Parts: sequence; structure tokens; C-alpha cells
Amino acid sequence: MSRILLLATGLLWAMAGVAPAAPAEQLKSFDQLMAALKSGEQVRVVIHYGRCTLVSGKDTIPAPQAVGGMALGTFEYFAANSIGNPQAFVTFSETVLITTRKGKYLYNYVKIKAFHDGQVEITARYLRPKDFKTMMDETFYGRIGEGGEADQVCFYRPGAAN
Repeated sequence: MSRILLLATGLLWAMAGVAPAAPAEQLKSFDQLMAALKSGEQVRVVIHYGRCTLVSGKDTIPAPQAVGGMALGTFEYFAANSIGNPQAFVTFSETVLITTRKGKYLYNYVKIKAFHDGQVEITARYLRPKDFKTMMDETFYGRIGEGGEADQVCFYRPGAAN
């Protein structure tokens, strides 16, 4: 019985030192996003595809009611006019191997380009692994979210500890 009491007491002491995680803080502008990235903070993005404009080929079509997200690792920032670009932007991408409903493997490539004016361009491509042939190519357009229910592209950093 004393072992159980000792174990329970030790567990309570251990739990007392663990604070609950603070909620993530939404970055509501390009400047906030860049400040977080430049200071080395971990940043994640959540994309509400169904709220974005979808262009496939030359057609604008209804976007699927889907949500995707990723951690931002490698990024590149280009100041306005640094490479012939009229406004500053930051870009990052990720490629993961996925399986289709038919059991075929594809690379899912996603590139995000966030502009100083708050516009965001998301390129989504499915590439065949054996020859990198593009099997799907779609571009979504949205804006950096400002904390509302209709947000399209939301950037987050970990919340501050209490």
C-alpha cells in the first residue's frame, strides 16, 4: 500500500511541474510572419482550401472543402524589386509521398508564396515518382488570415508560456 501511495505522490509532484501548452498565436500580417521567421521561431500554416479561389489550367473552379497544414522549415525571402518583383514575398515548399485511392504512389508538392500585401498563392502538384510527370497542377489564391471565421491561410507560432 505504501508503494502505491509513494507512486501516486510522485506522479502528482511530476504533474505539478508540467504546465499546459499555451494556445498557438496567429500571425495576422506579412510583417508578423516575417518577424517570426527572421527570429527563428517555429511557424506553421493551415490552409482552408475551400475558402480560397482555385485555378486549374485556365479555369476557376470550386475549391474542395479541405484543410491542409505544414510546418515551415526552409524559406526564402525576397525584398521588393530584388529579383524584378514589385513587392516583397516569402516562399516555402514541402514534398511528401502519398498514396492515391487506386494505390498508386505520387509526390504531393506544395509551394506557398506569401506577399507583402497579404495575398497568398498556393501551388499544389502531384508528380509521378518514376519520371516526375505532373499528374495534377492546381493553384489556390487566398489572403493571410486576420483571426476571423472566413480566414483562408493562417500562420501560427507557438503560444507564449504562462
